[in-house]
Amino acid sequence: MTVTQAAPSVRAAGRDPHSRRWSILVLLCLSLLLITVDATVLHIAVPALTAALEPSAVQLLWIIDVYSLVVAPLLVMFGTLGDKYGRKRLVLWGFVLFGVASAAAACAPTPLTLILARALLGVGGAMIMPATLSLIRQVFTDRRERAVALGVWSAVAAAGAAVGPLVGGVLVGFWWGAVFLINVPILLVLLPAAIRLLPESRVHAGRPWDAVSAILSVAGILALAFGLKEAGSGSLMPFWAAVLVFLTGVGLLVAFVRRQTRLPAPFLEVGLFRRRDFTTGVAGVLLGVFALVGLQLMLAQYLQLVLGDSPVRAALRMLPLVLSAITGGLAAAHILPRIGMRATMSGGLGLVALALTPTLTWGVEGHPVMLAICFVGIGFGVQVALLAASDTIMAAAPESQAGGAAAIEETAYELGAGLGVAVLGTITTIVYAPGLRPVPGVPEGGMDQARQSLAAAAHVADQVGGSAGGALLDAARWAFVNALHTTVVVSVVLLSLTAAAVAMLLRRD
Repeated sequence: MTVTQAAPSVRAAGRDPHSRRWSILVLLCLSLLLITVDATVLHIAVPALTAALEPSAVQLLWIIDVYSLVVAPLLVMFGTLGDKYGRKRLVLWGFVLFGVASAAAACAPTPLTLILARALLGVGGAMIMPATLSLIRQVFTDRRERAVALGVWSAVAAAGAAVGPLVGGVLVGFWWGAVFLINVPILLVLLPAAIRLLPESRVHAGRPWDAVSAILSVAGILALAFGLKEAGSGSLMPFWAAVLVFLTGVGLLVAFVRRQTRLPAPFLEVGLFRRRDFTTGVAGVLLGVFALVGLQLMLAQYLQLVLGDSPVRAALRMLPLVLSAITGGLAAAHILPRIGMRATMSGGLGLVALALTPTLTWGVEGHPVMLAICFVGIGFGVQVALLAASDTIMAAAPESQAGGAAAIEETAYELGAGLGVAVLGTITTIVYAPGLRPVPGVPEGGMDQARQSLAAAAHVADQVGGSAGGALLDAARWAFVNALHTTVVVSVVLLSLTAAAVAMLLRRD
């Protein structure tokens, strides 16, 4: 990813990188898959992680969410650093940091330690991810081959979030820390391969780097997310203080945007948002990933803690979502030329909203067939909409600003993942906690802990045991289902409104 397009000055050791372009593509896609899987790999591991570390509801949300929320604001910053100091160098250091942070996360003794390790994982991921797209553009000089390579990159980026819970479900059966530790041997293979295969390039070696823009963007996004979380939970500060933090984040981002309009070499090409098609495409990416990642977390907990599935069984139950996402990616390439970007994107988002609707009638009983059908609709619809949105973004941007458009798309992807967990998780917590009434036989301290999350309630119920523990778990399951219904309603409304906006705002093809 580059923020502005320029002819790269390549310094590659050994053979011409063009001759090993397909090997480089495999390496870059494996790197990207590692990063995108980590955004959702904990969804199935939540019950095991809660039992081991006993995090509060807010700590649990930060453990899951801090990764994507750190990656998102850093993407543009590290994209510009790679342009200035070398993309290969940034990828190699990103691999090292990602590996160290993975080992630290696997051995984390407390929730706070795990949050910090996940934040470091986000920094490592943000160092790697921008270069994956930029290097593909660099080594694939033939336009048709580049289109194929970018299509593979897009499919891997979208499918990674869907594959994460499946990977987590398999690994957590051994130990919850295995979902992180598995990264280390993979990186030990990728690191020497990257040293040998990746070319070096610097497209803006003499260009000034604006540290103020970097600080404004990172601080703005983090303040926005932290304020949103605290406004919902109120565990660390009162509501008014959380709102103040949120508004501070908004103010920092406004200052960031205004600064970009004055800089001769901006971090982010904010002028692209004046193009209606471009803005609509970015909204499609943001909302599509928002729904996919946020709902995956809620539904993974529903399978394990409401229906009683084991982690592996829950992961297998979510397999239709993964397969339908892959199918949607393949089908979108044929659907898009036939019915156009507008119909493809709005239809995909509408399909996700439709697939979610049956869950509003569910309680604590199982619906295996309908659940599989819903997962198919969600996976297929999200992937079709994402690919159409990506095509809309790149088509709306002029060739000279293609790098900036790619930066914004990647940022929307990661920000959507982070906000999906933050917003939908906060809504679920707000509705769940007051919905869990006192249970006879459970002490007040135990009830307070149980109201933190369904996973915490299951842990308390196991400690209390007997009929009181069973009654607590039943009450918590119903409270979670009611909260899940509220979350689904919010998701359906947002998806439906976005689908309608896309249908009205995008030009007819």
